[in-house]
Amino acid sequence: MLSLVATRKYEQRLRATAAEETRRRILDAVYERLRAAPAERISVDRVARMAGVARSTVYLVFGSRAGLFDALGDDLLRRAAYERLLAAVAHPDARETLRAGFRAGVDMFAEDRDVVRTLHSMAALDEEAVGGAIRRIEEERTRGMARLARRLGEQGALRPDVTVDDAAHVLWLLTSFDAFDQLYAGRGLSAEETTRLLVEAAERSLCR
Repeated sequence: MLSLVATRKYEQRLRATAAEETRRRILDAVYERLRAAPAERISVDRVARMAGVARSTVYLVFGSRAGLFDALGDDLLRRAAYERLLAAVAHPDARETLRAGFRAGVDMFAEDRDVVRTLHSMAALDEEAVGGAIRRIEEERTRGMARLARRLGEQGALRPDVTVDDAAHVLWLLTSFDAFDQLYAGRGLSAEETTRLLVEAAERSLCR
């Protein structure tokens, strides 16, 4: 009986591993396609062929084309710099959250700049799938900047002439992909230089 239970658990682990590997191959195929043909609409058929799976498997794993892009957006957020972003949010000093959060955000954008640029460009043309994924990412960023602005206000870090609402608007602007990309790609600055300028802009305009 124990042997049977152990065998079943082993088989379950194998199935879970295989499912995760399939999911990873599909997402990697989307990344590859976005980099190779940024001007073309992403085809589920093409992604499935590149990942070596059936078209139906893509829908089985992600539920829909929109679900595929939601998963891609989530995967983008949870890459290398994400743990540092979480640590920044948890820091008790709101100004340190601002500095470390900006740094992690810039690094996240820089790591996959071409993919993020393509997704933002495609969002208006593919509103249901890509647009929905970008909108949900932006909604989360908006909430995050509102929380940071409130914390800065509660800790007395804001200038007397800056309201919490105004601080949230400025933080939202400076943490946007467009703000990052204007400096990083438009001006040819490094991620470190981009971070420094964005942090300085935020602190000089908002903080005591």
